[in-house]
Amino acid sequence: MIRLQRTGRKHEPTFRVVLTDSKNGPKSGKYLKNLGWYDTRIKNKPDQIDTEAIKYWVSKGAKLSLTLHNYLVHNKIITGKKINALPLHTPIKKEVAPEAVAKPAETPAPVEATVA
Repeated sequence: MIRLQRTGRKHEPTFRVVLTDSKNGPKSGKYLKNLGWYDTRIKNKPDQIDTEAIKYWVSKGAKLSLTLHNYLVHNKIITGKKINALPLHTPIKKEVAPEAVAKPAETPAPVEATVA
């Protein structure tokens, strides 16, 4: 898998583009090969990403993370459509038929006792 690995200090994010086993977590620090870096704070400076190596490993069967895929599509390094990488915040609710909705039970009126 090819993914971004965060490096840098607090509030100063920089990322390595690494080839790693998909079983390794992104924070583990283990990777097979460093394919470049990406700095989100620098707008005018080009990123140092080895595009030929990325294309080579993708041809060998490596999968891209969703965020890295969207970044490479945005910079026209690979062709394709962007993929929604954001998680769903609310679960999808199933529609309930109106007959299936239980009506609240009616409470009987209080019975007054008569004293004779």
